Amino acid sequence: MMQKSTDFGIYPKIPPVLTDAQLDAREKFMMLWHKELPKYGILERFNQGFVSRLPIQPGIKTLEVGAGLGEHLHYEDLKIQDYYCLEYREEFCTEIRKIFPAEKVICGDIEKKQPWPDASFDRIIAIHILEHLKNLPAALFEIKRLLRPGGILDIVIPCDGELAYSIARKISAERVFRKNFKMDYTPIIRNEHVSQYKELRQCILKYFELEKSSMFPFPIPVAAINLVEGLRLRPRSAV
Repeated sequence: MMQKSTDFGIYPKIPPVLTDAQLDAREKFMMLWHKELPKYGILERFNQGFVSRLPIQPGIKTLEVGAGLGEHLHYEDLKIQDYYCLEYREEFCTEIRKIFPAEKVICGDIEKKQPWPDASFDRIIAIHILEHLKNLPAALFEIKRLLRPGGILDIVIPCDGELAYSIARKISAERVFRKNFKMDYTPIIRNEHVSQYKELRQCILKYFELEKSSMFPFPIPVAAINLVEGLRLRPRSAV
């Protein structure tokens, strides 16, 4: 895989190689962690609520990238928009189709070209997804292609690599993983979270202009004391 150095990092990322046992644990943990997230109520309400509370025009067409098990569907007003889910894990797509029309659930990878034509969506959502993408610039380019001119990108990203987030991970995801799989969490998370907060933000702002942002748990724009940031963005015309 040929990597390219940019002013916002080196992509595509080449994460640490995992053993078969680690890969098996990672996949099982992803399903487990999506089921555990509702227990972290205050944080999860921000993750989902920041995006769902932002104003939208009735009648818009929305694509949620990395829809997981369909958690965010419960927060959106689906009556006023034409809503689609894109998820790359087939087993997750199967779960979403139990609660959402199957024809609107697409199994695919946003780092690759998707079946929709240019400017198909008014709004794209990505909640805790972009940090996982090995070829983030390719994904952002595809998101721009799918958005109509002036469309909206609503995202939530972790303050990964910052102090508060590192401490919080120790007592949440890492604790759950170690308890269930009896192995070191470090190679797993390095394989999953391939971009940290500062690099993520720089890359995103290369392609999109910031319209609104909010951090949690403190409404102060300091990543070291916060866990996550929600952002509303619009495509840059020149990139």
